[in-house]
Amino acid sequence: MKNSKLIQASFLQSVGVLAYVSLVAWIMTNGEKIFGQMKSIWGPVLFLLLFVFSALVTSLLVLGRPIWLYLQGEKKDAVGLLFYTAGWMFFLLVLVFGINILIK
Repeated sequence: MKNSKLIQASFLQSVGVLAYVSLVAWIMTNGEKIFGQMKSIWGPVLFLLLFVFSALVTSLLVLGRPIWLYLQGEKKDAVGLLFYTAGWMFFLLVLVFGINILIK
């Protein structure tokens, strides 16, 4: 796989994680408006299930393709994709952190 394809795929994976995390954060911020006041055990159960599901989704977005490439024998591309994705994730982290500081 060409380097430019790895960079593009890693960027899309990272943006996918950002989009998913943003959606979950929006749901958590507006949870009481959406679901109402939780007065039973099902509120914490829902939160924990969402937490575990989010770990699964983000793991698949970040690790799914590199693992697939690794199993196909494209070990160098798999490691490269993983590191490019980590780099994009760090960039997005710094970007969101900066936006958060500017908004306050």
